[in-house]
Amino acid sequence: MRLSAVDPSSFSNADEVITKHVNLDWTVDFQRSVLAGSAEISMKILASEIDQIFLDVSDLKINSVDLVQPEGSFPVTFNVSDFTENIGSKLTIYLPTMTTGEIKLLVDYETSPKASGLLWLSKEQTLGKQHPFLFSQCQSIHARSLMPCQDTPAVKFTYAAKLHHPEDLVALMSAIETEKRKGETSFEQTVAIPSYLLAIVVGDLVSEDLSAITRVWAERDLVKAAAREFVDTSKFLEKAIGICGPYVWKRYDLLVMPPSFPFGGMENPCLTFVTPTVIAGDKSLVSVVAHEIAHSWTGNLVTNKNFEHFWLNEGFTVFVEDKIIGEVYGKTYRDFHSCMGLAELKDWMNVHMKDKPEIQKLVVDLTDLSPDDAFSTVPYMKGSTFLRYLEELFGGPSVFDPFLRFYLQKYKFQSIESNDFKKTVYEYFHEDKYNEILSQIDWDKWFYGTGMPPIVPQYDRSLVEVAHKHVELWKKENVQEIENSVLLNSSLSSLQVVEMLSKLLDEKVKFSKEKMRLFEKVYKIAETQNSEIRFRYLRMCIMARNLDALDDIFAFANGNFRMKFARPIFKELSQWPEVRERAIENFHQHKDQMMRMCAVQVANDMGISI
Repeated sequence: MRLSAVDPSSFSNADEVITKHVNLDWTVDFQRSVLAGSAEISMKILASEIDQIFLDVSDLKINSVDLVQPEGSFPVTFNVSDFTENIGSKLTIYLPTMTTGEIKLLVDYETSPKASGLLWLSKEQTLGKQHPFLFSQCQSIHARSLMPCQDTPAVKFTYAAKLHHPEDLVALMSAIETEKRKGETSFEQTVAIPSYLLAIVVGDLVSEDLSAITRVWAERDLVKAAAREFVDTSKFLEKAIGICGPYVWKRYDLLVMPPSFPFGGMENPCLTFVTPTVIAGDKSLVSVVAHEIAHSWTGNLVTNKNFEHFWLNEGFTVFVEDKIIGEVYGKTYRDFHSCMGLAELKDWMNVHMKDKPEIQKLVVDLTDLSPDDAFSTVPYMKGSTFLRYLEELFGGPSVFDPFLRFYLQKYKFQSIESNDFKKTVYEYFHEDKYNEILSQIDWDKWFYGTGMPPIVPQYDRSLVEVAHKHVELWKKENVQEIENSVLLNSSLSSLQVVEMLSKLLDEKVKFSKEKMRLFEKVYKIAETQNSEIRFRYLRMCIMARNLDALDDIFAFANGNFRMKFARPIFKELSQWPEVRERAIENFHQHKDQMMRMCAVQVANDMGISI
């Protein structure tokens, strides 16, 4: 069922009224694990007149709703109804008369201890073990568990916030800090954002400056390593500005999250969240930062109107991320990065989407799905491949880069659908010389086709092919022949090892225990801090049914709850008959350390109830 005309996942009547600004006043209550306070919501009525406003809520305790007017405030009637699993409920606010123009509502409420967009960690679950920690993750539709709102990316609003929090903890938000007192911090976001970019963190945090507008935040014992790992952040930002245009967000800070954070990164304006799993010690995984920087334009400025068009956020962002990588490290690395992305897409198709053609499409139908249920690498990798195909088709970066800037300028501060992008391609490339090129684009196949991308660009595969030579070697069954091969004298980069492991998994290459021990020795698996290497190697151990590796596998699975890692590991453990019961028991022991969106998807993957 589609919940509204604008967004299938939102009850809000955003075609009739839109939020323009929100003032938040929150008390952070660690004892009860709730945010308690109020949201003052300023709205503009688009319809000729209305007498009801629909907002999205999820597990909120609504105490009162007041209509705020110059002469004073007075209470209005409200009702919470239409609970929908994995979506939330509808808050209906009844206005006293048919109303036009602008309106302001004051909602007094508190969140639930089990709010899907918040995770409350005990001090024992933090690195420092001294203080509790709170963080949010609102994408895709979890802002409704933090505040009553029009929880759709079709609506953008500015916000201000005052947080009351423990005096010995630091509070941060996806906004600029405007005032700080003991136990009270205020923020302001003057650039309009969709609700999913609302973010809050409260914890024992310290920072290191990386530049005049960039610093990295982390727990005390991690901040030095994080600053070393992310030292190139300013370089990435400079390259992104050259590609996309002016940076409007004033600051670009990074926050290294606890291991429970479910994503690689989250592009919250002014404060990117990043998983600790990208700290590899050799900067081999910092492309995540390039990705989140790219979101400052693709996603945060130009936004998908609803999550059926999520590729407009993520496909464009991977495309720009790869361009940044190319600017910093060279075109060969840009292409290598793209090839690795396709390998990830193929793996995701094989592991999670074999029997789900409906979510293999670039433009998905969310009529009967929540955005979380449809989440995959498809919008990222299939979307970026489509854009790279178009770039090559129209004549390369010298032709396509100006189009990209035209597109970003045309739609900045707006929310759009896939057909808006299509129309803009025809608008920009309107000259007769492009007619034949335009006729070659099969829009329906790209938007609605299933499976891998219909066309893959001609990438430079030189770095990939070196890794694949090692794959061919490890296909041999004679361990001594492998050990004596001169190929092992040529070392691989960390990312080439990742690519090799991806190919070994894809081709289901068989490994005996002896062969596995040699592999671990050659590539120094036990010594690596690279989580992408460890993730793939441990999945190889699962595929080989290596019982000796179980403790390492569970230690990795319980050491971080990034969905990219947690979902395949838990799913594949649950498909191992001798280990299934232990995997299920382990999941139930640790699910409360996961964000709900992660726990729900892992449970679904394992075929169990949460």
